[in-house]
Amino acid sequence: MEATRDAAVELLFYVNGRKVIEKNADPETMLLPYLRKKLRFTGTKYGCGGGGCGACTVMISRYNPVTKKIRHYPANACLIPICSLYGAAVTTVEGIGSTSTRLHPVQERIAKCHGTQCGFCTPGMVMSMYTLLRNHPEPSMEQLTDALGGNLCRCTGYRPIIDACRTFCKTTDCCQIKENGVCCLDQATNGLPELEEESKESLKLFSEEEFLPLDPTQELIFPPELMILAEKQPQKTRVFGGERMTWISPVTLKELLDVKDQHPQAPIVMGNTSVGPEVKFKGVFHPIIISPDRIEELSIIKHTDNGLTLGAGLSLAQVKDVLADVIQKFPEEKTQTYRALWKHLGTLAGSQIRNMASLGGHIVSRHLDSDLNPLLAVGNSTLNLLSKGGKRQIPLNDEFLKKCSQADLKPEEILISVTIPYSRKREFVSAFRQAQRQQNALAIVNSGMRVFFGQRKGVIRELAIAYGGVGPTIICARSSCQRLIGRAWNEEMLDVACRLILDEVSLPGSAPGGKVEFKRTLIVSFLFKFYLEVSQILKTMDPVHYPSLADNYVSALEDLHSKHHWSELKYQSVDPQQLPQDTIGHPIMHLSGIKHATGEAIYCDDMPAVDRELFLTFVTSSKAHAKIVSLDVSEALSLPGVVDIVTAEHLHGVNSFSTLGEPENLLAADEVSCVGQLVCAVIADSQVQAKQAAKRVKIIYKELEPLILTIEEAIKHNSFFEPERKLEYGNVDEAFKVADQILEGEIYIGGQEHFYMETQSMLVVPKGEDQEMDVYVSTQFPKYIQDIVASTLKVPANKVMCHVKRVGGAFGGKVTKTGIMAAITAFAANKLGRAVRCILERGEDMLITGGRHPYLGKYKVGFMNDGRILALDTVHYSNGGASLDESVFVIEMGVLKMDNAYKFPNLRCRARACRTNLPSNTALRGFGFPQAALITESCITDVAARCGLSPEKVRTINMYKEIDQTPYKQEIDAKNLIQCWKECMAMSSYSLRKAAVERFNTENHWKKKGLAMVPLKFPIGMGSLAASQAAALVHIYLDGSVLVTHGGIEMGQGVHTKMIQVASRELKMPMSNVHLRGTSTETVPNANVSGGSVVADLNGLAVKDACQTLLKRLEPIISKNPQGTWKDWANAAFDESISLSATGYFRGYESNMDWEKSKGHPFEYFVYGAACSEVEIDCLTGNHKNIRTDIVMDVGRSINPALDIGQIEGAFIQGMGLYTIEELSYSPQGVLYTRGPSQYKIPTICDVPTELHVSLLPPSQNSNTLYSSKGLGESGLFLGCSVFFAIQDAVSAARQERGLCEPLMLNSPLTPEKIRMACEDKFTKMIPRDEPGSYVPWNIRV
Repeated sequence: MEATRDAAVELLFYVNGRKVIEKNADPETMLLPYLRKKLRFTGTKYGCGGGGCGACTVMISRYNPVTKKIRHYPANACLIPICSLYGAAVTTVEGIGSTSTRLHPVQERIAKCHGTQCGFCTPGMVMSMYTLLRNHPEPSMEQLTDALGGNLCRCTGYRPIIDACRTFCKTTDCCQIKENGVCCLDQATNGLPELEEESKESLKLFSEEEFLPLDPTQELIFPPELMILAEKQPQKTRVFGGERMTWISPVTLKELLDVKDQHPQAPIVMGNTSVGPEVKFKGVFHPIIISPDRIEELSIIKHTDNGLTLGAGLSLAQVKDVLADVIQKFPEEKTQTYRALWKHLGTLAGSQIRNMASLGGHIVSRHLDSDLNPLLAVGNSTLNLLSKGGKRQIPLNDEFLKKCSQADLKPEEILISVTIPYSRKREFVSAFRQAQRQQNALAIVNSGMRVFFGQRKGVIRELAIAYGGVGPTIICARSSCQRLIGRAWNEEMLDVACRLILDEVSLPGSAPGGKVEFKRTLIVSFLFKFYLEVSQILKTMDPVHYPSLADNYVSALEDLHSKHHWSELKYQSVDPQQLPQDTIGHPIMHLSGIKHATGEAIYCDDMPAVDRELFLTFVTSSKAHAKIVSLDVSEALSLPGVVDIVTAEHLHGVNSFSTLGEPENLLAADEVSCVGQLVCAVIADSQVQAKQAAKRVKIIYKELEPLILTIEEAIKHNSFFEPERKLEYGNVDEAFKVADQILEGEIYIGGQEHFYMETQSMLVVPKGEDQEMDVYVSTQFPKYIQDIVASTLKVPANKVMCHVKRVGGAFGGKVTKTGIMAAITAFAANKLGRAVRCILERGEDMLITGGRHPYLGKYKVGFMNDGRILALDTVHYSNGGASLDESVFVIEMGVLKMDNAYKFPNLRCRARACRTNLPSNTALRGFGFPQAALITESCITDVAARCGLSPEKVRTINMYKEIDQTPYKQEIDAKNLIQCWKECMAMSSYSLRKAAVERFNTENHWKKKGLAMVPLKFPIGMGSLAASQAAALVHIYLDGSVLVTHGGIEMGQGVHTKMIQVASRELKMPMSNVHLRGTSTETVPNANVSGGSVVADLNGLAVKDACQTLLKRLEPIISKNPQGTWKDWANAAFDESISLSATGYFRGYESNMDWEKSKGHPFEYFVYGAACSEVEIDCLTGNHKNIRTDIVMDVGRSINPALDIGQIEGAFIQGMGLYTIEELSYSPQGVLYTRGPSQYKIPTICDVPTELHVSLLPPSQNSNTLYSSKGLGESGLFLGCSVFFAIQDAVSAARQERGLCEPLMLNSPLTPEKIRMACEDKFTKMIPRDEPGSYVPWNIRV
């Protein structure tokens, strides 16, 4: 045994059909950095490092010599240790197709269906889809949504990705919704008005006929060498030794037992989905890891007389397939437990994790929120153990789950398999779970329940109930179940059971994870659901003895409405007079779309390493408000590979930079004012060395008073940024005197994380002479980076060049903090004379960068009984964080836009930005409007409830009339607002569906539907003329090709694509003739920030100006030879010494605002829209499903409808996230808990409305914008609140039915917790409540 282990083994596996032999494989190396840095396959992206986002998805293929089958499965490269890949074949996005060879149909379709925007998540999406097609060439819609459930996208809103993938499904055109036995293809029956023949609207954004067909025979074959290796391989243990860790891979059961005997403390790792994140995020270290490989005994599937035995090495995905098979073959009464397990396996994690994680690992890890363990425990499962000492069986029960030593595995034992008994006649098993998001989210509470009645009908003979998520381990309510035996299954029993279980499963008020009252409520709500399920079955078995369930209770047993996605898009037709090569108005694919899909698009961290490059990582403050007593870097500096540590002392004289009025420190000097503040920077030879050294920097703090975290605390301590902003119109106090009614209210809106898929990234390269510096950075504002770097290095700006090729999503989050980090990175590069790279990990990024401002809005409103609002007096407080950043600018925009679509004859609005000890909040898509307008809409909803009218009625009454005046006295023509509103009413069949919702609600007690419609007026403008100037540079080369560059940043919105469309139109040449390389301060100086929805507007006008200048110069030449080509004209111009290069310039939009007089013209134009959403909620769990959304937008004349609709939908889904599931959580000490996709939930594919219809108004008036288009980047986000108000509508219906008439203010986000607790019933009344102040809560509302 030892002899075979001495020789160092070579690691052998294949990547994209090529053999990889690694002589000294380090067990700590994961596949992702190995692919990216060693093999230079940079298509596989780093998104979170924890298997939560799917950006690093690859396909793993393994050959099984026993079954002679090849298994292909998707996996997260960030969690796969390379040592586990011996004999496997890895396929990355580069391996399936490229622009230089041929595209794979998946790559082509995702690009041509406009399923990419920033493109950072695309390779992962492509690989998830590709793997599905390798296993199922004609997948069903369920398989498709299941396959993409583990992949996050922040830009597109998923609809175009679903559309692209649906083209592979068996039935592609039909939506598969047969609501009334009618298919959506019979247009008129869909409740949508039929389109008139001559209607000027188009419906398809892509043509399916042109797509490459999928040919499964053309895929990469599994390497024959690996098959031979697997068949003939001598069975011996493989050992890989790294500097700190040894990896042992036994290949037979005997060897596994020997190794476990020698190293009893070493964990057994199969998929690394449990040990991996612990090592990465919790700093756990294992010197030895045992990873069994292809041991047959670990993957057995055996049917015995009393149950099913499953090998501990089977992946959860394999277990799910086995169970599906068993459920089909066996009678229902025997498969109760299997059905419940199968149901939970459908929502557990994403497809990648399910394919990696093993059953044994899931069981033995005993996570407190494990979905399977409560079920296995109540199902009386048995664990089959083995060690050198022999076999042993232990029950999987509460003792095992609590890790009691007598009921646990001994250190030398391994779990071989699990036996799950068949259920018996009159035995019922059910599974329940509730999470923040329906799929790919850890449960808040889950449960397994089993009851057995035996011969005495309806009398409990056995009862078992287990809960996860409500304690440090999974809890079995053993004594309660014991006391219920012998009771009849009726209401009385249920009542007793609830009280017993609440006593036994008690949860302290300060329990980790918070949401304590919600968890207590779920404990009894799940029990009630189980009671109903079993009662329903008993009734069908014996109708005489059992009363049937009330009709309106039956819906409690059904899952939420979830049918197949379908969508319909309507956009403007192109003018028939337009030239054939003029693409303005056509749905042109994003120019990088194909490169996104093949992994060839290069982002900042994909740039190859520069010679002698170093890596920088930050050390951040762990205290929210403290004095730095001492900073000791000596131990960190002594570690191998560490080159330098930069502190505030090194930055003497250059440690601050003024952005918007207030200087901000780059590194904390004497005191820290938030957790996550940058304290120092460690520079080392590699990322691993820098991270290890950062942990050894010792900082001693002395905490300071006061600690201000929340808006309320800031108000109490009078801690604000100056100035206060105030807007007044009319006479509010007088108007209150004549109002019929006056109402006061308040609403809190939580913050939001940007969650751009590409984290903050930069590479700074000193040029070696004249102090020149190249800064490659993922930013929205190259000029700012140039300025802050030049100031820190004390050099003129002309020595610092900032280059941006593309950005993997930004949403406002890549400006101020990016500048500070780039300045420190540049300082280090300059000091050391070497290139320095800095790439934040997801957790660091979320901790350091701040996000959308949490808001508290208070309002007092005076109105007439018919719903007319006479006076509105509001105050906005935003939580600005520790430094000014853009907080005052955000509240200004909030105040100016707070009226949304309504004319308030008398209005007063005041706003303050609070200074608190949190990381500074900053710009995020919508910039103050999504919070300010929600406050206004909440007020409208309140007024409607008080008047007994529908909110839509009150919205209509108070809406702007055609020619009107805003509160800051700017004239407005709201004709298109009214048209959007009317069209949305018609398109969504609002009144018909309102009646249907009301009917549904009277028929169902535990499920409710809600419908809401919200208008939108989004003003566009940058606040000053200077802030909206733009420039461009256009060169024509002698072969007739054109190079365009401008000041805008490509961050997914397609601005480069639109700029090439502009040049193509102006120069009357095909788009293929025009090229754009990226954005740089070298070509276009002093460019403004890319944001505020105007990037294409402003830069497009500059490009247009440059092209017109060139055409004017070339006019004499073209008129001499009108039939010539661009090559002829360029050469003729050159011969006549006419310049073929021109700068273009746009001065900007006039903009002014006098805050003293509450008067100005701050905005150039307004974007109008309306959205109607319908949801269904589960009153017992707080779950909600978005059934349908209709959006109508006024976009002026669309330059590219595919890109514009993409912006509207992407913003809508991001807004839906903001208002429903995205919840930031802070500790009472100001530490952010939600630092990655496992804790912070953004919408996934399961959150997209089942039906999504987007329609663009036909173009109406011409304006002085670019071709009369409108900027659409931000406006659609607010429409996500139509879902918020639809949920509120459903909750109101539930409350009214339960006799709760007093209005309830629901805060944002409307999470399952808030929905459930608002639907008050006997269960919410039954739970114990803690007195505020009697405990320290786990988290606080900031």
